[in-house]
Amino acid sequence: MKKIMDKSEILSQIKFDKEGLIPVIIQDEETNQVLMMAYMNRESLKKTLELGRTCFYSRSRKELWLKGNTSGNIQVVKKIILDCDNDTILILVEQKGVACHTGNYSCFFKEVKSDKIEEVNVEPPGLLQKQQAEEARPHQMESEGEQSEIDSAIISEIYQVIQDRKLNYKMDSYVCKLLANSEVLLPKKIGEEAVEVIIALKDKDREAIIYEVADLWFHTLVALGSFNISTQDIFRELKKRRK
Repeated sequence: MKKIMDKSEILSQIKFDKEGLIPVIIQDEETNQVLMMAYMNRESLKKTLELGRTCFYSRSRKELWLKGNTSGNIQVVKKIILDCDNDTILILVEQKGVACHTGNYSCFFKEVKSDKIEEVNVEPPGLLQKQQAEEARPHQMESEGEQSEIDSAIISEIYQVIQDRKLNYKMDSYVCKLLANSEVLLPKKIGEEAVEVIIALKDKDREAIIYEVADLWFHTLVALGSFNISTQDIFRELKKRRK
C-alpha cells in the first residue's frame, strides 16, 4: 500500500537551493509546449498545491507571484513532476490565455541560429489543432468549390484572439470595446442576439438562423473571455450532458 503524505511531508522531500528556491518548468498539458520557467520557494509551492494553480516566487520583487492574478492568464495545475534529484519541478498545466508577459503564448519564442536570433511563432492549442486538422484531412468538394472543412477549432481560435485583445488593446477593435465596458455592453449584446435568434427561428429562416447564432456565439465567447472561462470548461460541461 502506498503511503499517503501530507503537504508538509511532500515539501520536506523537495531540495530547495541555498536561497530557498527551486526552478520550475511549466508545460502545456495538451500540446507539450514548454511555456515558461520560473522559481518557487516553499511557501509558493505550498500555495500551488493548495490552490491547484501556479504560484511563483519573484526574485526581483522578493514576493509571491500568483500567476494570472492581474492579467487573468492563470495556469490550472494538472500534474506536478519532480526530476531524479528532487531539485527541479515540471508542472503540466491548462494555460488560460497566454503564458508570456509579452503577449506570446510561450516565453520561448526566440530561436538561436548560427548567424542570428529569430523570433518564431508559437501557436496556442486551438490554432495548432486547427492547422493539424487541416493538414490531416483531404480537401472536400463543396457547393462553392474545393474548400477545407471548417471545424470546431475555430471556436478556440477566436477565444485566443479575445484573450490577446485583453492584453493588447487596439483602438479600432470591437472586442476591446466590448471588454472595456463588459458589465454593460456584453449582457446587452447577448440579450439582443438571443432575441434575433428567436425571431429567425420563428421565421424559419435558415440563413438568418446561421447568422444570428454565430453572432450569439461570438458575443458569448467574449463574455467567457472576460471571466477567464475557457472553451475547455464549456466543453467539459457539455460532455456531462451527453446521454
